[in-house]
Amino acid sequence: MRVLFIVLLALGAAMPAFATYSIVAWDGDEMGVAVQSHWFSVGNGVVWAEAGVGAVATQSFVEVSYGPLGLELMRGGKNAEAALKALLAADGGRAVRQVGMVDAGGTAAAWTGDECIAHAGHLEGEHFTVQANIMRTAKVPRAMAEAFRDSSGPLAERLLQAIEAAERAGGDLRGKQSAAIKVVKVKAAGPAFRNVVVDLRVEDSPLPLPELRRLWTVHQAYEAMNRGDEALALKDVAGARKHYTEAADRYPEKAEIRFWQGVALLTAGEEAGALGVLLPLLRENPDLLELLRRLPAAKQLSGEDLARVLDALKGRRP
Repeated sequence: MRVLFIVLLALGAAMPAFATYSIVAWDGDEMGVAVQSHWFSVGNGVVWAEAGVGAVATQSFVEVSYGPLGLELMRGGKNAEAALKALLAADGGRAVRQVGMVDAGGTAAAWTGDECIAHAGHLEGEHFTVQANIMRTAKVPRAMAEAFRDSSGPLAERLLQAIEAAERAGGDLRGKQSAAIKVVKVKAAGPAFRNVVVDLRVEDSPLPLPELRRLWTVHQAYEAMNRGDEALALKDVAGARKHYTEAADRYPEKAEIRFWQGVALLTAGEEAGALGVLLPLLRENPDLLELLRRLPAAKQLSGEDLARVLDALKGRRP
């Protein structure tokens, strides 16, 4: 009753229309939302997800409170379908709303009001729902659903493939401006921040989906970097080398990633490979050379290894 009273008080002051396509999905381990819109900072209003609870996309003439209140209802024990029904029952503006929800058990539910601007519609699948409004064609929801069903890999990758398919099917009639993705763990454990798998936004761009795709690639590279850092701190040189190499392969243009890859190779005793990575970087970037000089004091590199690199820089070693 307390929650429903909050709902009744909160609904009613809608934001302007988000001409939007989105997907909300669950794969057993993770759940989340991906969205693209011809609107500034779409992730700020549409995307909601909480580990152990569920995920919500609220759009069209968006009522932002569907996000936090939908999560509160699911946190209180309602599944996605029951939570969505409660929200709609309390909302006099439901005819212009569009919502997709999934709970931690994998139940998905969606709503498209009959006054949403065409082309508007949604499709519910097994553990996911896709929804779109103000689309160039009516093919967008089906394109998203098929792309998601046919995809594999991490949930974030599958969500991205779904919204990329939406764009290929015609996308937003007005164009494109912003995009976002958020994925959390189905089973919450430990501090809340450790349960967020990915949370990326493109606030204002002529090509938001390619930029979101690029950020996802960078995110994966830095996640590998983080694993490398953890391994190096534990003196797991082989693990650090593996993770830094993965990071460098994902984001080769980032000099610092290749720097740490070289440090890991050097620490592993692979001097030739390490020098092949490090020497060009250190010659081009004196700040990275200074960083290398500071590593022995932090016990991240031996003095002997540092000396070998400095000798090679001076031409005393091949």
